[in-house]
Amino acid sequence: MLFTGLSGWLDGMHVLVGGFAARYTLYPLQTVVCAGVILMYWGEYHLARPRAAWLAVAIGVLAYAIWVAPQVVFHDVPRLDGFDPDLFARNRAIYCAVLGMRFVRLILVVPVLEELFWRGFLLRYLVNERFETVPFGTYARMANIVVAVGFMFEHAAADYPAALATGLLYNLVAFRTRSLSSCIVAHAVTNALLGVYILMTRQWGFW
Repeated sequence: MLFTGLSGWLDGMHVLVGGFAARYTLYPLQTVVCAGVILMYWGEYHLARPRAAWLAVAIGVLAYAIWVAPQVVFHDVPRLDGFDPDLFARNRAIYCAVLGMRFVRLILVVPVLEELFWRGFLLRYLVNERFETVPFGTYARMANIVVAVGFMFEHAAADYPAALATGLLYNLVAFRTRSLSSCIVAHAVTNALLGVYILMTRQWGFW
């Protein structure tokens, strides 16, 4: 969140980092730092195999459909302003590295990091401050609402409706499967499909 906020602030101030908009230099750094922290504490997470993987995949696909519905169904204005890897198209190696880093962040780092926080920690912490005593997937109405709204505010304002619905759907996966791994799978499926959609439509604003 710190990296994302800093990137948005620098871009808003029209500050160039290394000759590029901040999003092009801070996002790779964000990916490396966050992935490093995840790997450093990997042994602490105790992730089991996903339960009801079919449900996680189905929810992931449904969430993806909700994200792209404004453009696909209602022909909303294309989301063209964002992280455009074509900026590096003249150098094939750099282009592939940048795009690969983007997908690593999108499909691996973000789903693990965000699900650990939103549903692994906060959804349980709002039930009891000693969150490790709360079984994963324990339902509480206020926790459900707060986590979904917090997940919504993590995204850009244009994405608030889709992000709110997605937060509720991922919470549903947690409640129905009682598996953090299933939540990660749902999130990864949504992001993977969205990544393909971005490349196909060049709507970089969805990154």
